[in-house]
Amino acid sequence: MLTDLFHIVIFPGFLFLCASGMTAEYIDRKLYARLQNRMGPPWFQPFADFMKLVSKEDIVPDEANPSMFRAMPIFALTASITAIFYIPLWHVNALYHFNGDLIVTIYLLTIPTLTYFLGGWYSTSLYSKIGAVRSLTQLFAYEVPLLMCILAPALLANTWSLSEMAAFYTNHKWYWAFNMIGFVVSIIALLGKLEKVPFDIPEAETEIVAGTFTEYSGRLLAIFRLSLNIEAITGASLIAAVYLPFGLELPTAAGFAVYLAKLLFIIAIMSLSRTVFARFRMDQMVEFCWKYVSPFAFLQILICLIIKGVWVR
Repeated sequence: MLTDLFHIVIFPGFLFLCASGMTAEYIDRKLYARLQNRMGPPWFQPFADFMKLVSKEDIVPDEANPSMFRAMPIFALTASITAIFYIPLWHVNALYHFNGDLIVTIYLLTIPTLTYFLGGWYSTSLYSKIGAVRSLTQLFAYEVPLLMCILAPALLANTWSLSEMAAFYTNHKWYWAFNMIGFVVSIIALLGKLEKVPFDIPEAETEIVAGTFTEYSGRLLAIFRLSLNIEAITGASLIAAVYLPFGLELPTAAGFAVYLAKLLFIIAIMSLSRTVFARFRMDQMVEFCWKYVSPFAFLQILICLIIKGVWVR
């Protein structure tokens, strides 16, 4: 029981994810600024922003549903943290694993987006409702290609367990090269899931103030932002486990160093994407995902099925 409590609260649970999430936010903002020829924030800025919000008062609008308004940030944070326990990070086996944990992990990473929708909808603010509807609309655009491109490597490995997938690709090291289309698709889908440029339409400050989070303040807004940071770490860890299965067979210290390098690589790609592309309109985002991203995700499934039929026994 004490071991489980240590894993949940300290490592690789809440405290580790908070620290790594804020570090990832700093690296993302710093790279984004440097790519735009700006200085960027100091290293302690994410922590300072979090502490500033925590010290402020929580204000619940008179017309809002107080129970739903207060509960949604907690659900978002809980789901983001829980998903990490089923992902192999620096070892072949995840902390908790079973056959089917891949589906559970994708389901848990879907919950935060639903909480953004419900939190904005029950805020009853016009800006919040528009942002909430946009969040839900984006979900239907990127979630299908994300699911398809994550399931494709699972078909090749013939398992629905992330740990068994990691073991398969560790034993068949060159098979990962056939999944690079899915890797690109998953990065695009993760940008949509995290609502980052060019898919920050639900939080377009020049159009709808802060979208879903317009009416949130104080500790509730801090929890929402923390859940986004943790979701970024969890999503990047999932992509690293599925598409970059390197270093999982190494000793713990070396494997952990390789894991951090993979996270940094994925964060750098997302920062570069934010710099290169401008914000899409909602119709452009949906059209882009269904007309271009989804066919490539389907192509990844076909490639994996062909490889499985030809080489995998």
